[in-house]
Amino acid sequence: MIILTKILTKPLTKIQLQSVKYCTKLDIDSRIKSRSKIVLNSGQEAGVILPRGLLIRGGDYLATEDESIIIEVLAANENVSTAYCNDKLLLARACYHLGNRHVPLQIATDFVRYQHDHVLDEMLTQLGIKVLVEQAPFEPEAGAYQSSAIGHHHHH
Repeated sequence: MIILTKILTKPLTKIQLQSVKYCTKLDIDSRIKSRSKIVLNSGQEAGVILPRGLLIRGGDYLATEDESIIIEVLAANENVSTAYCNDKLLLARACYHLGNRHVPLQIATDFVRYQHDHVLDEMLTQLGIKVLVEQAPFEPEAGAYQSSAIGHHHHH
């Protein structure tokens, strides 16, 4: 079995690009695990053994220790709620209320996305924000998943 022990980010060197042999689609729950078994586009399984607290992003690469095999990671579509809003203040209020509940968020200029939760959907709808339940990649802010050595940390 292929054992992947490194995360590589773009840009890759020419030599590294020649070692990209496979790809895999992973949802956020799979991309936050430090140890897991994944299935490659070839159908074969690979083991992932990474240091704890790392977040694998869509577009990152996983590699064997010697980098002889490199696998591209794609963010899989998953069940998410996306709150679309052109009113920046209203969008900021939505982020405040969701963040106050410690919900991992993907924040963009005109939407905020989180793993689907009908209670949160209703809360944002009551604020006057349109919420769409859809299948889409989920790329939350890193602080929600990464360790304090990588992201920021605060006490309550």
